Amino acid sequence: MNQVRLVLLMASNKRFAVAKRIFDIFFSSIGLIVLSPIMLILGVFIKLDSPGPIFFRQDRVGLNGKLFRIHKFRTMHVLANRQGLRITVGADPRITKIGRWLRKFKLDELPQLIDVWSGDMSFVGPRPEVPEYVSLWPTDVSDLILSVRPGITDFASIKFKDENLILATAKDPHIAYIRDVMPIKLRYYIEYVHTHSIIGDVFVIFSTLRSLLR
Repeated sequence: MNQVRLVLLMASNKRFAVAKRIFDIFFSSIGLIVLSPIMLILGVFIKLDSPGPIFFRQDRVGLNGKLFRIHKFRTMHVLANRQGLRITVGADPRITKIGRWLRKFKLDELPQLIDVWSGDMSFVGPRPEVPEYVSLWPTDVSDLILSVRPGITDFASIKFKDENLILATAKDPHIAYIRDVMPIKLRYYIEYVHTHSIIGDVFVIFSTLRSLLR
């Protein structure tokens, strides 16, 4: 009986994965086409604001522990991207003028539509972390969370929308992130893996948009 239940669960998960991938490809394609003029304009502003590339690329841990390079609009000065904290806090002096505006409205995340289209990410799922932080996760937790594609948004992203401002008050932001923020994020990620659905993903997307408009 347990074997039958396991087979049915695996079949259900496979169908969901296929449906989710179709959803991601379809809407990321539309998003890239519709938003490409806006992304082009933002790219011009980034180049005019400070020297350096338009995109910021960084290794993140994806599905089944595979590394991929995430796409974001560059919001920091070039030298600042190569050193210092893995996280940004408060009025971080490394952030450019246009970068501060992009971060405020989460527009720096738009290029991740490329990662969704390519299959490295999904619209909804646990946010992809840098290897440094993933190495601190318990093995069973890591295996579970990395069994799904990371996403642009999830409920943890909504809760910690102003994470940089929260960490700005900490004496050591790095330690505060590991001790206070990461455990809460992991609980959200685990819950997502156990309960995710297409309808649930759509709800997360609309909740994210509502949160950004507040």
